[in-house]
Amino acid sequence: MQRKLIRHPELCQTVIARIKQGWTPEQIGNRMIYEGAALRVCQETIYRYIYSKEGMDQELWWYLPEHRKARRPRRARKRQKPKFARDVSILFRPDDVAHRRQFEHWEADLVLFKQRFGQSNVTSLVERVSRFTVLLKNPNKRTKPVMGKIMKAVRDLPYIARRSITFDRGTEFVSWPHLQAEIGTQTWFCDPSSPWQKGTVENTNRRARRWLPRKRDITAVSDHELKMICDRLNATPRKCLGWKTPAEVFPEKMMEEMGQSPYPQKE
Repeated sequence: MQRKLIRHPELCQTVIARIKQGWTPEQIGNRMIYEGAALRVCQETIYRYIYSKEGMDQELWWYLPEHRKARRPRRARKRQKPKFARDVSILFRPDDVAHRRQFEHWEADLVLFKQRFGQSNVTSLVERVSRFTVLLKNPNKRTKPVMGKIMKAVRDLPYIARRSITFDRGTEFVSWPHLQAEIGTQTWFCDPSSPWQKGTVENTNRRARRWLPRKRDITAVSDHELKMICDRLNATPRKCLGWKTPAEVFPEKMMEEMGQSPYPQKE
């Protein structure tokens, strides 16, 4: 990974200059993200360069806060607390949800774009039975803003229409406890590196790529245009829905659920 700094001398000189100014690799990497640098490196790449032959020849380790001449072995580094509790594993998701026998359960994912356009991305939310889709634009992948937009999008739905959301284990979703605590929506998480376990949203992402290819500058896409794309997806007949559209099936299913509600009906 440190070879990227060797292949790009100007980038390497920028990194070295900041190291010598007392910046840590974490500060350098994240500042590049903040500045929207077209060519950048992460902190792990910088650490590997510092302790490579080229970095050791320049004694770059001396400029680090702890002046550690040899990098601490991975096993000796502080082990972080797991970000996803075992009881929210997809393995514990009820069969009625897994086999789509129950409406009101969603899947979520991030749609990413070329690095040169910065960290902007799109959250895709899909209800598993109706395939109804919601697209939300994010300026970055920070977990609190991403999860905040998801909460805002589903909060106004009746609880019977947003009982759970299944995510992958991306760091953008680590604020999941707020989702459960603030609006009562259960969260489930796929196994690591198992995108097929949320196949509904993965399939929807492929459909959305028709209008949102990776090479498109998502920062130039307005919220109105994103809603139009979303409306196209929801207005398209689907074989799995008996050629109905998600926009037709979603309200039908919600009214069915409300009809089965234990709350007394107004006369």
